[in-house]
Amino acid sequence: MNIDIKLHKKDLPDEINLGDNIAVDCEFMGLNVERDKLCLVQISTGKNDAHIIQLERNNYNAPNLKKVLSDKNIKKIFHFARADLLFIKKYLEINVYNVDCTKIMSKLARSYSDRHGLKDLVKEFIGIDMNKNLQSSDFGGELSSRQLQYCAKDVIYLHEIYNKLENILIREKRFQLYKEVIQYINTRVELDLSSFKEDIWSH
Repeated sequence: MNIDIKLHKKDLPDEINLGDNIAVDCEFMGLNVERDKLCLVQISTGKNDAHIIQLERNNYNAPNLKKVLSDKNIKKIFHFARADLLFIKKYLEINVYNVDCTKIMSKLARSYSDRHGLKDLVKEFIGIDMNKNLQSSDFGGELSSRQLQYCAKDVIYLHEIYNKLENILIREKRFQLYKEVIQYINTRVELDLSSFKEDIWSH
């Protein structure tokens, strides 16, 4: 598969138009938001393309990217939005609006499975066995062509996966429940930033 990959340094270009329905993913130096910095943001329009923004980690001055992510009129599909939004909030200092999350969708739709990773969803709905070996590689320096391919594949399938999961949720009469749950995502991020990692609803 030939993916149209464009690497942008520091920010999206001024003239770019990504439309109003995008898929988004992020890469970090690790999973500790206080220690490990946000390195990359990947965006796909769903047309076998990937725009990879390699951020300037000394100041995170990316006004064009921030404008897109915070635009309430642009739908953004994530997989595990909770983690991506946490790092975006911490380092880009914005809230992301109009968010969907295929991981949450999967947990509500695919009650026949306990496997809700992106690799699992791509295998079931796209029929491709993704290689996740580069998931733990160093995204803080110069990016190899293999890393760029890996980053692109994390976003190019999300539109199709979203559509498949939406169909199941509607069929099983769980779509409204999902829409209510996803409204909570930015509050969940605020709880994470305040170090409330546990389920506050538990006994």
